[in-house]
Amino acid sequence: MITIHPHPSEKIHHQVDRKRLLGAFKRVLPPASILTEAEALRPYECDGLSVYHCLPWLVLLPETVAQIQQILRICHGHGVPVVARGGGTGLAGGALPLANGVLLALSKLNKILAVDPDNRLARVQPGVRNSAVSEAARPHGLFYAPDPSSQIACTLGGNVAENSGGVHCLKYGLTTHNVVEVKIVTMDGELVTLGGGGLDGPGLDLLAVMIGSEGLLGIAVEITVRLLPLPAETQVLLAAFDAVDKAGQAVARIIAAGLLPAGLEMMDHAIIQAVEAFIGAGYPVEAEAILIAEFDGIREQVEEDLARAAALLPACGAYRVTIADTPESRQKAWAGRKAAFPAAGRISPDYYCMDGTIPRRFLAETLKKIAALSAQYGLAVANVFHAGDGNLHPLILYDAGRPGELDRAERLGGAILAHCIAVGGTITGEHGVGIEKMQQMCLQFGAGELSQFHALKRAFDPLGLLNPGKAIPSLHRCAEWGAMHVHRGQLRFPDLERF
Repeated sequence: MITIHPHPSEKIHHQVDRKRLLGAFKRVLPPASILTEAEALRPYECDGLSVYHCLPWLVLLPETVAQIQQILRICHGHGVPVVARGGGTGLAGGALPLANGVLLALSKLNKILAVDPDNRLARVQPGVRNSAVSEAARPHGLFYAPDPSSQIACTLGGNVAENSGGVHCLKYGLTTHNVVEVKIVTMDGELVTLGGGGLDGPGLDLLAVMIGSEGLLGIAVEITVRLLPLPAETQVLLAAFDAVDKAGQAVARIIAAGLLPAGLEMMDHAIIQAVEAFIGAGYPVEAEAILIAEFDGIREQVEEDLARAAALLPACGAYRVTIADTPESRQKAWAGRKAAFPAAGRISPDYYCMDGTIPRRFLAETLKKIAALSAQYGLAVANVFHAGDGNLHPLILYDAGRPGELDRAERLGGAILAHCIAVGGTITGEHGVGIEKMQQMCLQFGAGELSQFHALKRAFDPLGLLNPGKAIPSLHRCAEWGAMHVHRGQLRFPDLERF
């Protein structure tokens, strides 16, 4: 476990009279919605990336937008930083609290406000679970497409903050492609609407700026999402390979052939065995890798695409191709994929879940590189990928009880992300930067780009009070880490050090 302390180069907010601040909050919230005791604060000390911990100074649980506005006005007036938290399932430390700030837990804003089947829209609060949206839309023959593996627990507010995806993002896109409007509260308590109910919103496309901003610009309090018709036909194909690189090459061949699966997922031997031992999904345990491809749409198109894929895969090295031809078998195939992360917890005391994205054509090469890095650092890696869009989730297996293993796991993860950058990819596909990938941000971007990110942050949050120390590193930190993108270590924008 790593306890987070402020870095000397980061902005430290002035001391606040705690008693006076609590008095202000008590005029806004009932006593049960203000948590101050260590036992009550402990569940909020980390998110899904449980390597990093920090006991929050204070946790507030508002129930209305008006309460959130008043809380932020109080914090703004006292110079108190604020971190928003949804379901706590994030995997990059984005919801890690601050020892000198307020953690704003949005779990009580959990209502589906409206389902509009005529316009195929749903209006929800940020604490609504991802899967609950599709459950509410299903009676109308509709569904919400983004489906992260944590969808039974993750919330729409967190999905907006991280621009979450899921196994069907290849065809249906990420959160940014499925949200049409977000109402946010700014740090000074103003309620602002971004986007609109139509195909395009008025003014600059600030909605796209907000989605994926990791809580740095504003706090989402109401989200309008796009709903899609449930497909008339769905079929799932599973292909087994005797070599991981063959599976990687098959992904590129499927896309190059003009096929567009709703989902195209890849799992290697280690995770296949872990999943089978966990839930018995029916995967071939001897395979070095499997691909799961789902095709949906009208029956004729699905049957044609399925036949083309089934004919293509043996030529790519698949030694077995099977069709999950019943709803039960399809559900079982996907249940195995979505159980990959918890299954990994059964084969290792600890694991470190990475998240990077590469161009599809480099998938086979990247798998070989990960295997080489695994041997170099002496730590096993189990791979599960959103293969269709090149989003990798290598699971680095380690034991935090052994001296030095956590450090090696982090360095191995950093080396994998450096490779993603080198082949033209990115350091995150859907988990965000949080505190986990701050150093890699200095590799991905130069000083000019980082300065623009900070300028955007200042435009929304001039005092730097929203989720400080996350997602965008200061140039000072990049220089300390030796990232030479920062103009040979020289700080050309010293005014940015305070963020």
